Parts: sequence; structure tokens; C-alpha cells
Amino acid sequence: MAAKSYARETEIAPADIERIISTVLHPQIKDDPLAFISYVFPWGKKNTPLANRTGPNTWQREELIKIRDHIAENKRRIARGENPLVYKLAVSSGRVIGKSTFVAWITLWFMSCVPGGSTVITANTDAQLTSKTFGEIGKWLTLALNGFCFDRTQKKITAKEWYAAQLRKILTIDSAKYYAEGILWSEDNPDAFAGEHSSIGMLLIFDEASGIPKPIWDVSDGFFTDLTAYRFWFAFSNPRKNSGAFFECFHKHRNFWNLRQIDAREVEGLDVNTYNEIIEKNGEDSDVARIEVKGQFPSQGDLQFISRSIVLDAQERELDRYDDHAALVIGCDPARYGLDSTVIRMRRGRDARSWPAIEMKGADNMAVANKLAEMIDQFEPDGVFIDAGAGAGIIDRLKERGYSVYEVGFGTESKDPQWADHRTEMWGKMREWLPGAMIDSSSALLDDLTGPEYEFVGREEKIKLESKEKMKKRGLSSPDQADALALTFHLTLARYDNKLSKKNPKRRSKMADGLNYKIFG
Repeated sequence: MAAKSYARETEIAPADIERIISTVLHPQIKDDPLAFISYVFPWGKKNTPLANRTGPNTWQREELIKIRDHIAENKRRIARGENPLVYKLAVSSGRVIGKSTFVAWITLWFMSCVPGGSTVITANTDAQLTSKTFGEIGKWLTLALNGFCFDRTQKKITAKEWYAAQLRKILTIDSAKYYAEGILWSEDNPDAFAGEHSSIGMLLIFDEASGIPKPIWDVSDGFFTDLTAYRFWFAFSNPRKNSGAFFECFHKHRNFWNLRQIDAREVEGLDVNTYNEIIEKNGEDSDVARIEVKGQFPSQGDLQFISRSIVLDAQERELDRYDDHAALVIGCDPARYGLDSTVIRMRRGRDARSWPAIEMKGADNMAVANKLAEMIDQFEPDGVFIDAGAGAGIIDRLKERGYSVYEVGFGTESKDPQWADHRTEMWGKMREWLPGAMIDSSSALLDDLTGPEYEFVGREEKIKLESKEKMKKRGLSSPDQADALALTFHLTLARYDNKLSKKNPKRRSKMADGLNYKIFG
């Protein structure tokens, strides 16, 4: 259907259609989402839902300006012969701060101003995607001055046939990939979510991103392979988990993202008393206040074994005195899979910072055994604890060379009846140790210590630490750094006399039978 025919059916003058479309595609509007939003919506007009509003609030306006500036810089890069960059934004916020509205605006700007570009939107649940995200997009599409250009179904927006025909004719744009579509994901089959890309422009939006597992994030990097100035990845969420890919945007991967944390009390037009009441009921430092009001990640998840705050304190703590009388022990967690690393860590009493961790990626048993032998000769530890599951070959090689080491079975029975296995028991001892301990500031160690969750198993409901395999299904890395440190809690050893140590550097450490050694002095 031609634009003139469409105008007759809708009683919109052809001149008005052409004027609106040409204005939207003008460079001053096209590359400036704030200008677009200011133009297409009826801000302050009587008898409209926006009669009492003048435009976006402060945080929305600031982020729209950043997008404008990014496009301008990308075009300068292209002019210099450099590759344009992908714009990544992660927003962590309290409740009801206007992020769904922002998603709707960005979607409609991209559909209107980057004709031929592809928009993919996903969320933590189908209900969120269908009812909330696309419901909000539909509301703003109805208000948009250029809304007549598009058709909307439950989870998709496409160009009307007459508009798509004009784009093909005038701009030679194929409309096959010109859409905004809500796509569901499957954690068991993340590759089914992949495959979207566009040489014109690509917009990817994660709504309630905290609930989207890491495998979906991993395959999403493939959306941005085409070199275009219009590539955007937005992730919005209340920060309900202190693990997972959204959490990592603000921590391990913070150098790759533009980040914004929004306290709902600072957003214009919201009832501050509502948020203050939440804080009064639950406490200023409660996780409810952090998540629902401040937009901060919880200090500890419901099933998290070790809280983040405890680990951060241990990374910042300086001991007033050291446990020189305590045994020096080494923990070695050998790699199980190709992507994992063998990690070796040392500890004396409360101090696990004075000796840097050793990480060996792709090392075979011989290389690890040689490294441990070198460390034993250098540091003369009182005990060397090696995970027997993946370290059998390392243990055998060291014993052949006359070194005495301890084989540690992660899955063996715990001496403490509250724990389901020995690995959980060692982690339990490590958790009790951390509030008075000193550890290094490694972000990998922080993530590994705070990543695992726990469950209750068996009729006796014993506590069992989450396995590495289950963590990987949640999109988390294997906690190699933390397991190596946990291994140092396999046994409580008495320290050998220094002179005796020098006489026999390969001696077997003596365990003090029945010793109740207090590592806190």
C-alpha cells in the first residue's frame, strides 16, 4: 500500500506523513535519541497521558545523551578508518524508576531512526517479556507521532507494508531483518538464542537481566559481529542476586560496561515516603533496602554459602600481629577440565595474603608436581593438601620423589555431622575463619568464595555445598581459587621446629593427634 493510499484510509494528510518521516530521519533527530523522544511524544499537551510531563527524568536524559555522544564518536572513528565500538550499558536500580519506559523509548527510537536494523529483547520470564516489556512498548507506540509506520503483535513490531516498500524503494533496505522482537531463551540450549545480527544496526535488550543465566550472555556477544556505528547492548534489572552475569557486569567485567546504579529515592516524580517506609520496616542495611530502594546488590543471597561483605572485609583487613607460631600449609586444586586452572594457595594461621596464588592453566600433572616440589623445597610447609579426585597423578609423582603430601577426598565423609561431605566441611571451616582473616584482593578469589550456594540433602538434611558442575550450569566459573584455599583447612597441623625442618626438607608433616589448635591465637 502506498503512503498516499494509507493516508486516505487513516485521514492523515500525505504531506504530514512525509514531513514526520523526513523529520525523524533527519541527522539531528536520527542520531540523537533524546531529540527523537522530545519530538515524537506529546509532552505537555492537553488531553494526553503526558499532559503533566515535560520529558524524560534526569537519569533517563543523561543516558540518552551518552548514546548520542557514542554515535558521534563512532562516526568519527569510522572517518579515521577505525572500527566503531559496541555501546554496553548495565543499569542496576531500585523498583519502579522508569526502566521499562526507557526500554520502550530506546526500542522505538531504534526502529524509527535506524531503518533496517534489528532489535532483540529478552527478559527473565515470558510473562515479563510479554505483559510488561512489550506492554510498555505498545503504550508508547500508541503515543508516538510516527506510530502509523508500524504494526505490533504480542511480541513483535514490524514496519507496515507501505512503509517497508518505501524503504526498499528509496533506501534499498531489505526489511527482512527490520523488526523489534521478543525472543525467549533456554538455558539448556543457549545456541538457539544466538544467530541474530545486522549490517545496518543491532540493538539487544535484557530486561530483568539478573534472572538471565550466563550462557545466554555468552552467546549474545555474537550479535555484534557486523561493523556498524549502531550496535547497542542494554541490561536493566533490580539487583536481586550477587552472582551471575548481571552481577559480573558491575564487578569482574566492569571494564567492558557503562554502569549506572540508581537509588529510587533520587528519581523525580516518585513518592519518597514509600521507599523510606521499606527502609524503616527492614533496616537501612538490609538486603531488602539494598535491592528494592538503593539498587545495590544484596550482601548475601538466600542460599549463598559465604557472604560478600565477609570476603571484602578480609581483603581489606591488615592484621595487627601475625600467627608465626601457626603451621604453614599449601592447598592445591588441580584442573579438571580444559577451561579450569590448577590453583595453589598457601596459608599460615589467619594470613593467606603473604604468598601469591599460583595459577597454572593447561598444565599437565608433571608440571604441577614439579611446581609443588619447588614450593616445598623453598617454603618447607608443614602440610601439602591435594585434591585426590583430579590430582592422583600429581600425588603419585610427588611420593615417587620422596615428598610427603596429603590426599584429600572432596566427596569423603565429614567428621562434623552437619556437613554432607568433606568439601563442604572444609568450606565451613574457611567460612568461620574469614571474619578474622587476611586474604589478597583478587577479584577471582572474591567471586569464587561468594559464588557457590548450598542445599540440604538426605533425611538428616545435611548441608552440601553446590558442586562445580551445578555452578557452571548457572553460568558461573569453577571456584578453583576458593577450593585451593579451602584445602588448607583439611587438617589442623602443629608447626615443626625450624631447625628440624632444615635437616629434612622433604619430611612428612606431623599431625598433632587430638589437637584443638586455635588459629586465632
